[in-house]
Amino acid sequence: MATYQELKAQMAELEAQAAAARAAEFQEVLADIRAKVADYGFTEQDIFGRGRGRPRKTAESGVPAKYRDPKTGATWSGRGRAPNWIKDAKNRDRFLIRS
Repeated sequence: MATYQELKAQMAELEAQAAAARAAEFQEVLADIRAKVADYGFTEQDIFGRGRGRPRKTAESGVPAKYRDPKTGATWSGRGRAPNWIKDAKNRDRFLIRS
């Protein structure tokens, strides 16, 4: 059985061979792809589709804040679970944001 150092040396040699083989084939494959794109008139959308990458986030039309914590300035719209700073308040009027 080969030692760890021998296996590492073999792995490094194989990685170097793989990199050399990739470099040798790269230009040939790229030229072939470019020729086919030119012959068939492919566009970027034909090859990669419409949505490349993450979809862009649009400005959210969220609900405006209705309550504000006077200590921290944190806000809450009044929808969903109440945050800790307001959940035990008997009267939430003192937290209302007055326009």
